[in-house]
Amino acid sequence: MLFATLYEIVQYLINIIVFVVIVQFVLSLLISFNVVNMHNQFVAAVYHALNAILDPLLRPIRRIMPNTGAIDFSPMILIIGLTILGIILRNLAIAYA
Repeated sequence: MLFATLYEIVQYLINIIVFVVIVQFVLSLLISFNVVNMHNQFVAAVYHALNAILDPLLRPIRRIMPNTGAIDFSPMILIIGLTILGIILRNLAIAYA
């Protein structure tokens, strides 16, 4: 029972991180296509806050991955890794139930 509760808590945190990654990705696309600009203080604050939250998670992935040019695949690798972690924890929670 305790492991199932811990799994649900970790899964909730994983969902939040995945949501933040997606929001950061969409915001960076909007900035790069000049839909919104960094001269807006709110946009700049949100973008810098999202980067500050995600940078500790993405930096180790970026160090390991080869340079792919202009495309950064580290957010996708982070989402895949978190999804795999969620699957492993779910199966452990089922096994110990």
